Amino acid sequence: MCVGLTAKVMKVQDGMAVVDATGAQRTVSAELLSGLEPGDYVMVHAGMAIAKITSDDKKETDKIMGELN
Repeated sequence: MCVGLTAKVMKVQDGMAVVDATGAQRTVSAELLSGLEPGDYVMVHAGMAIAKITSDDKKETDKIMGELN
């Protein structure tokens, strides 16, 4: 099973994105997604932004992950 983390895009430049995942900022590849903008939410797996998601998707995912802890 693979687990992706939700993150908010802070900055996009040269095919890379700085994302914030619950306070931890990381630089990930944004090569798979076109039109990515700061403020977008993404699913991150293995150092890559793999899908854009809505803020509602992020809230639901965060709730489920919180219940697992």
